[in-house]
Amino acid sequence: MTNATTSPPMRVKALSTRGRWWAQARTSFFWMVLIALVLRLALIVIGHTYKFRTSHSDFSFGWEMGRIGRSLATGQGFSNPFDETTGPTAWEPPLYPFLIAGVFRVFGVYSYGSALALLAINSVFSALTCVPIFLITKQCLSEKVAVWSAWTWALLPSVMYWCTRWVWETSLATLLLTVIFWLTLTLAGRDGSRPWLELGALWGIAALTNTTLLSFLPMSGLWGWYQRRKRGKSSWTGLLVASLMFAACIAPWLIRNERTFGQFVFLRSNFGAELRLGNGPGAAGVWMEYLHPTQNVFQMRRYRELGEISYVAERKREALAFIRDDYARFAELSLKRFIYYWAGVPRLSESPILAPFKNSLFLASSVLAFWGLGRALRRRRPGAWLFVWLILSYPAVYYFVFPHPRYRHPIEPELGILIIYVISEAELRKQRSQSLPTLPRL
Repeated sequence: MTNATTSPPMRVKALSTRGRWWAQARTSFFWMVLIALVLRLALIVIGHTYKFRTSHSDFSFGWEMGRIGRSLATGQGFSNPFDETTGPTAWEPPLYPFLIAGVFRVFGVYSYGSALALLAINSVFSALTCVPIFLITKQCLSEKVAVWSAWTWALLPSVMYWCTRWVWETSLATLLLTVIFWLTLTLAGRDGSRPWLELGALWGIAALTNTTLLSFLPMSGLWGWYQRRKRGKSSWTGLLVASLMFAACIAPWLIRNERTFGQFVFLRSNFGAELRLGNGPGAAGVWMEYLHPTQNVFQMRRYRELGEISYVAERKREALAFIRDDYARFAELSLKRFIYYWAGVPRLSESPILAPFKNSLFLASSVLAFWGLGRALRRRRPGAWLFVWLILSYPAVYYFVFPHPRYRHPIEPELGILIIYVISEAELRKQRSQSLPTLPRL
């Protein structure tokens, strides 16, 4: 009898305690990041995702970036992106391979310790992304949408895939782009040189991490300049400061490439090869991995004989010749790549039931994001057009090369914000309709 009479008040007290905790934690960056990080680390340890396949000489441990990291860690310099010793490279931008090399030197090359450390670092990047997500959403939409957007990123299992399974720059690139997006939003309300210095430095770091991010750079600068101009603020000095900071960040790598290859190479060298992997005889709108040097003995031999720069130039000529011979075919392939980017690439290696289900979810998320974007534009939400320019500019190169699910991840925070926004709008309309008084029947 005592338990029966005292348990309800205890439950009420427990509920009130949890309610007070949530009232404080819902907007706490500390709790967002901590819980997000703990969940990601738990997934790595429980799922044994740090145990990469050892076939093909551990190539799945970081792929080309892992190979370059190994070369750096063993004193061979920034070189050898594939299986063989092929000399200096600019196949990948430098920042993440240097991170891999640093971890390799501490924990061992291709060791479990290195895998755990690198996936944990990726998880930190992913968890920290909660913060700019909250700040962006609060400024553009509302605090309520900001809370749910940030916590969705913290808790959603699908968001954790790339940081817990891939040794790659994806999570770092996502964090950088999201912070850049937020800094761009704040430019109009901040004075002095500091915000421009921050923006220039972040763009420099982003360029050295993932060069595709640079597709958003012109829109970022122009949007910030235009918003300041509407407020009667001058931006030319700030743009110059940001440009000089950006140039200072990337200059050492450009100088290295010039001295190494005897010609100008902007950050990375492999675009022509990637273009050929998506365009040529047999192209179907997806990555033709069987033509990659790591999968094709003939291509590996050509790469070794010609050297990286000449090999990439040859592959670029082949791709451009294919495009010029049949522009209609290239347009058809580009349309397919556009569809695959937003609806999901064909998953031939998965079950005929699971693959359509995954692609349906992928497509549904894209549709909801576009729906949310349209609603934000109609309601003239602050920053809505910056979302437009990001979604237009960032994926564009993949429509002409080839898509991959990983290539959408750097803009997933912004897409997630738009998805939560349209869901919250639908819930608000439902609540309003339920609160309307009903007329009595005659």
